[in-house]
Amino acid sequence: MTATGSPVDGGLAVAAIVLSLLVAGWALATTLRHRPPDRVQLIGLGALELLLLALAVVAAVALGGGAQPGEPGAFFGYLVTLVCLPPLAAVLARMEPTRWGSAIVCAVCLVTPVVVVRLQQTWEVLGG
Repeated sequence: MTATGSPVDGGLAVAAIVLSLLVAGWALATTLRHRPPDRVQLIGLGALELLLLALAVVAAVALGGGAQPGEPGAFFGYLVTLVCLPPLAAVLARMEPTRWGSAIVCAVCLVTPVVVVRLQQTWEVLGG
């Protein structure tokens, strides 16, 4: 936990955001070269999913310890969405073996940091 008391701030969140943006950049480059999703994108999505699952476990442990998010409904909605994004991107990208599959990966990886930040904001509304 950080000084603000939020379990979803800190190293895991930063690592997830950075990795997500790196995969998005790679996917954008692949899209611009008119290439289908490659192994690097899928491995990146897998690593991103592991980071997001770790973030979810940290949040679950904090909740089990009695901590409360500021907006519980929104927090759980963002948490479920966050964990579902990389697998969804991987499935859709494999279903679309054209440059648009890479564009899907890029779009999802650009949305992921926004959802991480919103997850942090919903925890801190009432001070966590």
